[in-house]
Amino acid sequence: MVFTYPWFLWGLMATAIPIAIHLFELRRPQRVLFSNVEFIREVKLVTARQRKLKHLLVLAARIGFVVFLVLLFAQPFVPASQQAVTGNVVQIVLDNSPSMRQLGPNDQPVLDQAIEEAVDLPLAFPAAARFGLSPGSPDLLSAPAFRNAAEQVQISGQAGELSRALAQHQQGRAAGAGPLFVFSDFQRNDFSVNSLRLLDSTRQVFLVPARALATANVFVDSVWLDDGFVRSGVDLTLYIRLKNGGQKVAENYPAKLFVGTRQAAAFQATVPPGQTVTTQVRLRLNGQQVQLCRVVVDDFPVDFDNTYYFALQPAVQINVVEAALNEQLRRLYGNEPLFSYQFTNAQTADYRKLATGNLLLLREAPVLTAGLRENLRRAVQRGATLVVVPPASVGSREAYGQLFRELGIGPVQWQPVSARGPVLQEVALPDTRNPFFQDVFAGVNPRAGMPRVAPVLRWARTGTEVLRMRDGESYLAGFSSGAGMVYVFSAPFSAPYSDIMQHPLFVPVLYKLAMQSYRQPQQPAYRLNQAVVEVQLPETRAAAETVYRLVQDSLSFIPVHRRQGSTLRLDIPPGLRQPGFYELRQKDKTVATLAFNFAKRESELAGYSAAELQGLIGPNLPNVQVYETAGKQTAAAQYKATRVGKPLWQYCIWGALACLLLEAVLLRWKRRSAPAAAAVA
Repeated sequence: MVFTYPWFLWGLMATAIPIAIHLFELRRPQRVLFSNVEFIREVKLVTARQRKLKHLLVLAARIGFVVFLVLLFAQPFVPASQQAVTGNVVQIVLDNSPSMRQLGPNDQPVLDQAIEEAVDLPLAFPAAARFGLSPGSPDLLSAPAFRNAAEQVQISGQAGELSRALAQHQQGRAAGAGPLFVFSDFQRNDFSVNSLRLLDSTRQVFLVPARALATANVFVDSVWLDDGFVRSGVDLTLYIRLKNGGQKVAENYPAKLFVGTRQAAAFQATVPPGQTVTTQVRLRLNGQQVQLCRVVVDDFPVDFDNTYYFALQPAVQINVVEAALNEQLRRLYGNEPLFSYQFTNAQTADYRKLATGNLLLLREAPVLTAGLRENLRRAVQRGATLVVVPPASVGSREAYGQLFRELGIGPVQWQPVSARGPVLQEVALPDTRNPFFQDVFAGVNPRAGMPRVAPVLRWARTGTEVLRMRDGESYLAGFSSGAGMVYVFSAPFSAPYSDIMQHPLFVPVLYKLAMQSYRQPQQPAYRLNQAVVEVQLPETRAAAETVYRLVQDSLSFIPVHRRQGSTLRLDIPPGLRQPGFYELRQKDKTVATLAFNFAKRESELAGYSAAELQGLIGPNLPNVQVYETAGKQTAAAQYKATRVGKPLWQYCIWGALACLLLEAVLLRWKRRSAPAAAAVA
């Protein structure tokens, strides 16, 4: 036994007070008259013995009271088996990710269990200790303020990975100061023991895993369309992939698809643990407005990820602008309603058309003015796609070389003109593994005839190869430039330099170039935990004081934003925690509707138990300890038992009260026994 305040033991000298009172207590003798004195000697002996015994018991009770009172102030305790952590600052990391909404053995969310464990921690530390809470106030808190802050912690979709939170905590202001307690479900796809190795090895870390019930959890892994463009007024096939992130089989779980307020489809799925099931549904979108869709899964008791929100924006027409001496591609692009074709003469180009085009086709223009070059460069910088088909004339090569240098392609090598005319070579078969030809060909016949071309230029910069010649030289390659792309053909389209316009490969290649030039103004869905969201807005001149807001019903958030041309980058506000549809408003005008969901990794419920965590840590991290709280002591009680010791002051209080009670009983019994003895006499 050890005393916290041993100098209080000097108070044991106060035991001399009841001893002195006992020794020097003087009583005046009382005269008792008896009618019969035959038994007086025996009565006197018995009375004296009883009085002496009672006085000794009263003395012992008084001495015991003083001793227990002194020990109470000295704070005795049994020393702990391990050394206590020094420092009066305690850091607590409380995992508030959506996975903490799964239920524990008492049908209570594991977040509530973690909060109950956390609010008991001040009982294991001195009153002067201060507590840091993450997430919570950046300041250190007293015990009452910490309890209040911990009880206010709520689930947030913006909660990051636990490993990242520990890394940020290590870089924070309190790194290496006092113990660190981590309350979490320790998901397998989220937590890594490597994050503990990054912490200061002199810091004591205590992991408190929350135990959850094993159950099934069906959630929407992803949705996609069979068409790369969302078309209005036609039947679309929507693929819905469901995944089971739980530990049990999900049998015949019902799911529904809603488009707006209308139910578009309903189906059932049986999903084994850790597996996925893909279902196809048919739907039709009407109008050009954004269609707010959601997939609802009837899943219990884990229901935080039952609804997946996404928005489908019907694609607008892709503006294709051809700059040449004569138009030849109107029939090619005019047969498809997805494209809007325009032509402008390369010598007297309409720069307004170039500014609105998604795909710009500079085809064999013999004259390339400085104004045309500048407007093509500006269009590429803002995100347009430029396709350059070089001319055969020698006089325009210098202007084209200048354009290539301005676009960052670098110097090109022009082929000398042969007196015998162009020498045609065969283009190699397209590589179906190339992402450019994804979903373009059902198969490639190796015996199929390919177009024959006579290249007039080569380029030194390495780009994305689309088509090659038989000899390995590039025929069509793409280069990134600014926010856009530049595709360059090595040969003209016209005869006698090429016969590609009569080849079946010509249409899919030109269509694919146009489709890749289109950019959706927004993604169908975003994650709450992603830091930045990008939205494409119309190319208008916005005022410097323009304020954008994200609005959902009565909730309104003003995010930090940066606009570069038509791209608006939004930082997700910290208060935006719940999934759903949020309107992006500029003043009172809705410019976009964004769908937010929880991160998919939060639906993977498998986590490490206390025994598994201990096995991961092993002997290599002696500063890390795991507390098992399911059905056992709380984390605070285990810390006190192993790090602080077992206090005995409670027993001192009970001992002092017992001594007072014994003294009172003895004194009261003495007063009652005196009349009884007289009556017997």
